[in-house]
Amino acid sequence: MNGIPLILICALFFAKNGLAQQRVNMEDVRLIQQDSLQQVDVFVGRKLFTTYIYRTGSMKKPVLFPINSADGQTITRGYPLATRPGERIDHPHHYGLWFNHGVVNGVDFWNNSDAIPESKRNRFYGSIFHQRIDRMADGDPGVLAVDKTWVMPDGSVVLDEKTEYRFRGGAGFRQIDHTTMLTAREKPVEFTDSKEGMFALRVARQLELPDDEAVFLTDSSLQISAEKIADPACCTGNYLNSEGLVGNDVWGKRARWVKLAGQLDGTPVALVIFDFPTNPNYPPHWMARGYGLFGVNPFGTKIYDPEAEALNFSLAPGASVQFRHRVLIFSGKDPDRETIETAYQEFCQEKN
Repeated sequence: MNGIPLILICALFFAKNGLAQQRVNMEDVRLIQQDSLQQVDVFVGRKLFTTYIYRTGSMKKPVLFPINSADGQTITRGYPLATRPGERIDHPHHYGLWFNHGVVNGVDFWNNSDAIPESKRNRFYGSIFHQRIDRMADGDPGVLAVDKTWVMPDGSVVLDEKTEYRFRGGAGFRQIDHTTMLTAREKPVEFTDSKEGMFALRVARQLELPDDEAVFLTDSSLQISAEKIADPACCTGNYLNSEGLVGNDVWGKRARWVKLAGQLDGTPVALVIFDFPTNPNYPPHWMARGYGLFGVNPFGTKIYDPEAEALNFSLAPGASVQFRHRVLIFSGKDPDRETIETAYQEFCQEKN
């Protein structure tokens, strides 16, 4: 990957927003595997950026968790892996940054968690298992390449997954490039049109969109509050997509990229997800919800637009499909639409 154009874009961003820097120094990334804990820690300089967690048991998929900004702010929700006070207790399958889908050959890979009764899990829910690390390299970027398998309730493997994570970071800036290749095994694989997919993260409470609805939250003892609480002032998030839609209007709409901007403890933060033009069903619909679910779904169409034809994407035995996404995390400033569009066009021109 050629890092020079990205550095120039970052420099323009900071200069445009009144900082005196002439350029942004990208720092080396360091990866440390802790196999006994089934995780790989990712550092930018001396700061923890994220951790690739591949534990089995209660986790039904590998994830990146937590994800931290350059300022050290945690942008991901803690529940259920590391619950913090003041968090929603909902959707226990939403944690970190993940990649899966709601209906694969009739089986639900999206909603699987220990909250599902075992009798149902063993019949209707699939899991994704880490198999091995193919490559791990420090530098700029830091690279982690892994193999995973998508396993049906009966124990059979329906898909082989190869995913490469590329991590970068500098002053006020973090980046994750996520490239996944899925390959069908001996049987055809169908991804049924579903709203629940596919590349997504669950953000911290402060980055949710303001809402007057009262909800149950964790208290200082990490117990569920006795009564529902309405506290819209704590939520500072707002969406903007590549087509100019904002707020809750972004949900379900097609777009090339979406930004979620807000504040964490008074510090401006902006998260942007880019979808690559060669991904299926481009430009995709977005599973971007006000309560903190932020995702892009290439395999949902009719579920979002009743007038459209259902998109039931199929893979023949042995066939493969690739997905590319980029996550940008800005600290201290909220980049405008023009800046994001410039960075997006640069992403589109990069070779895989």
